Parts: sequence; C-alpha cells; structure tokens
Amino acid sequence: MMRTEISFTSGSDTCAAWLYLPEGDSPAPVIVMAHGLGAVRSMRLDAFAERYCQQGYACLVFDYRHFGDSTGEPRQLLSIGRQLEDWANAVRFAQQDDRVDGRRVIVWGSSFSGGHVLKTAATVTGIAGVMSQCPFTNGIASTLALHPLSSLKVSALAIADILTMPLRKTPVMVDLAGNPGDAALMTAHDVMEGYNGIKPEGSEIPGYVAARFGFAIGQYFPGSCMARIDVPVLLLACLNDTVAPVKPTLKYAKALKNGTVHELHTGHFDIYRGEWFDKVVDLQLDWLKAHFPV
Repeated sequence: MMRTEISFTSGSDTCAAWLYLPEGDSPAPVIVMAHGLGAVRSMRLDAFAERYCQQGYACLVFDYRHFGDSTGEPRQLLSIGRQLEDWANAVRFAQQDDRVDGRRVIVWGSSFSGGHVLKTAATVTGIAGVMSQCPFTNGIASTLALHPLSSLKVSALAIADILTMPLRKTPVMVDLAGNPGDAALMTAHDVMEGYNGIKPEGSEIPGYVAARFGFAIGQYFPGSCMARIDVPVLLLACLNDTVAPVKPTLKYAKALKNGTVHELHTGHFDIYRGEWFDKVVDLQLDWLKAHFPV
C-alpha cells in the first residue's frame, strides 16, 4: 500500500488530498472520500482508507476548500455549494487519473458528507456506487435536534457574521461541538466526547466555522435525492444518532432503487473507533466486494 500527497483544482483553489494505491498491476476501483461538518481528512478518514486499501481498493481522501491543507480564503468557510463543487471536481479527477480505475468511482461520505455523496451521486455523471454512513439528510430535522438555547445563540452569531461581512476579513465563528445550551452546531449529550475522540492526539485542528452557515443548515435536504440515484448505494443508519436524526433518513431510503440499508444500534460518533468501527468497515468491505470486486 502506498499513500501519496496530491492535489486537484477546484474553482480558483486547490484541494489537498491523499491518494492510496494498493499493491497490484491493474488500476483498482477508487473510493473518493471527504469528512463531515467542519472536519478534515486526518480525523480518522485515514483509518478507513487504510482498511479499504489493504483489501485492494484505491482511495482519494480530500479536504474541502477553506479547510485543512486545502487553499481558500477566508479560512473555515463552510459553503454547501462550494463543497458540492469540490465533490464534483474530486470525482472528475479520479475518473481521469490513470493510476486508478476511473470507470469504478465510489463516493464515500459520513455525517454531513454522507448527505453530500447522495446529492453528488444524483447530479454528477459516471459515479459507480455510493457509501453513506450516519448521513445528514434533512436540515429541519437536524436543526430541531439542536438544543433550543443553542439554536438562539447560533442564530445570533450567524446574524453578526452576515452583518459584519463587509467590514471583516475573518468571519465571526461558531463552535462545531459543545454541551447542551452552548453556542455550537452540535450540542447533544454525546457530542463533545465523540467529536474530540476523532481528533488526532495533540492536533490543533480548528473546531469552528464561519457562523453564517447556521442559516444554511435548515435549507439543505440531500436525502430527497435518493430517489434519483440509479447506482448501488450502501446506507448505514445509526439508530441512536443525536446529530443527524435517523427517522427521515430511513424514510428517504425507501426510494432507493438499488439500496442496501443497515440499521445499527449505536450513536453518531461511535462508528469511527473501536468495535463499531470494525463492524462498519466489515459491512462496507462486504458490499464493495459484492458490487466492485478487485
């Protein structure tokens, strides 16, 4: 297995990425991967990619513009439209790279990017399959999952960010994770432990984004795209999810034309580490080998 640091163009900026290549002479199916809400590739995506690569799959793991090692100003700007453009450009890059099998591109997402891959599969041509775990699918449901006091505080910061945009180069920021009642985008009882648990030890990854994003969450419904996806889809739904409510996800999933749905009795962050990480990866590898054998 070999991991190479690469980049690809998205808009006027570049997205930093890792390209994992398995041993073998023939180009392998490639899994395109990016993280969830405000997170970056070093927050456990390498652990997933290594397991897939060991089984013969290539992986392209990227950071969105404005985050991580990618370019883009201002920093920590979370734009749904820009992130979807990054997904489209990542897929095109994989399709055109002769080191991988561009005819077998699988998009992989988790949490917020679990919704992005559903939207991407419905709108970008040439995608062969989709893996989506604990996906964000319904903006209103996720907004209602936030503590009421947190919602008020986030809204106040979002208004301040929007009103001061002409005056500031650096946005007003809002925390990604907090305790119930904090000014943060995720405030369920299990969020702080779960979010901090996927950060590399000793890392200084920013735990905040431009607050204007607070008004965008409730307007995004990627789950509604499931009916338009024609390729095989693996959907892993966490039944104890306190961040991305599972009820609308399972309702949307009924419209999948070629879907495999697993309901897991666990929480949103549990699948990144330990026993549930192993279970999830095993399910994903079984599905990959059935649909995209190497």
